[in-house]
Amino acid sequence: MSIYNLKPAFQNLLRPVVNFLARYGVTANQITLAGLILSLITALFLFLTGPGPEWLLLPVVLFVRMAMNAIDGMLAREHNMQSSLGYVLNEICDLVADAAVYLCFYAVAGFNSFWLFLFVLLAWMSEVIAILICQISGSRANHGPMGKSDRAFVFSLFAIWVSCNGDLFQWAPWLLVAVNLLMVVTLFRRLRTLY
Repeated sequence: MSIYNLKPAFQNLLRPVVNFLARYGVTANQITLAGLILSLITALFLFLTGPGPEWLLLPVVLFVRMAMNAIDGMLAREHNMQSSLGYVLNEICDLVADAAVYLCFYAVAGFNSFWLFLFVLLAWMSEVIAILICQISGSRANHGPMGKSDRAFVFSLFAIWVSCNGDLFQWAPWLLVAVNLLMVVTLFRRLRTLY
C-alpha cells in the first residue's frame, strides 16, 4: 500500500493546469526549480520560528509541491519538454527539498538530529535505488510503504500535531524509529524488484 498508487487519478485532475501552463510557455524545469525554492523557504521559515500554528503551512506546501512534482513530469512527457538536464534537476531538487523539509523538524523538541539525519539518508538511498533500478530495468521502483508521497503525508501529520500542541517531545523518538523502520522496509521492497 502506498499513496503513490493514487498518482494516475491525481494527474488526471491536474491535466487542465498542465495544459494551461504549457499554453503560456511555462517549462517543466521552471516548475521543478519553483518547487525547490518553495520547499527551502518554507523549511527555513519553520526552523526559525519554531513550533507553533505556523506549522500548518507545511502540509499545504507539501501538497502543492506534490502537485508541482506531478506537473513538471507531465509537462515534460506530454508537451515535449524532456531533457537530460530536466531529468537531473528533477531528481536533485527532490532530494534537496525533501531533506530541507525533514530537517526543519530539528526545531521541535524530541526530533533529535540522529534520527532525522538517518531518515534523510534512508530517504535518499530509497530514491537512488529507484533511479538505479530504472536504469537497469527501464521501470522506476516506487514501492512503499514509505515512498515519497507517503513521507510527505507522515510529515504533514507531524506538522499538524506540532501546530496544535507545540511539540512531540514524548512521542517523537518512537515516531522517528517507526518511520525509519518503514524506510528500511521500503529499501528492501525496492531491491526485491531486481529478483
